[in-house]
Amino acid sequence: MQPEPGEIGLVYADDYLLVLNKPAGLLCVPGRGEDKQDCLSERVRMQFPDALVVHRLDMATSGLLVMARTAGVQRTLNNAFAAREVQKRYVAVVQGIAPVTDSWQTIDLPILVDWPKRPLRKIDPIHGKPSMTHWRCIRVDLRTNTSRLELEPLTGRSHQLRVHLQSVGHPILGDALYAPAPVAASSARLLLHASRLGLVHPVGGQSMQWTCSADF
Repeated sequence: MQPEPGEIGLVYADDYLLVLNKPAGLLCVPGRGEDKQDCLSERVRMQFPDALVVHRLDMATSGLLVMARTAGVQRTLNNAFAAREVQKRYVAVVQGIAPVTDSWQTIDLPILVDWPKRPLRKIDPIHGKPSMTHWRCIRVDLRTNTSRLELEPLTGRSHQLRVHLQSVGHPILGDALYAPAPVAASSARLLLHASRLGLVHPVGGQSMQWTCSADF
């Protein structure tokens, strides 16, 4: 699934920050090669030349992302992410039936780059970096043997949600990197979406929250 040309999905804008709904299939920043120059940050700068990158989503993941409009705000937001002061929620559709519950469960498994298979990550109890994800199942589909999960990553490792869910037997549909081939082929896109973002405004000091429903 390819994003529309020029699409940025502007959700919120003020003089200090921007909140975007990144489409699936679009890089956050330019990659290597001429074919990887189209990305969210460059598209945003066509409309907001002062926009600065704060954090990223995987190319295959859609959803909410914040950019700064001054270097000072960028530093403040970077520090907030590092201190785990930014609230992030995701939704995902995964293979298998999980128990529907209001209670959060925790995946606490260290993640390490799988150097021979870069950019893949893997669980490594000895050398991995501490990685923690809260999750709960909000709906199941017995017909398709799938579950819809709400996720809250407490750390921000690359591919964390994808690796953690695969490790507990619930790979995400459409995950070409970590899911078994039939699960990867069951969706044209990765069914992972950043659905909620909450933070303290870096200048005004007020608590702010944005939500954005997944299109799956």
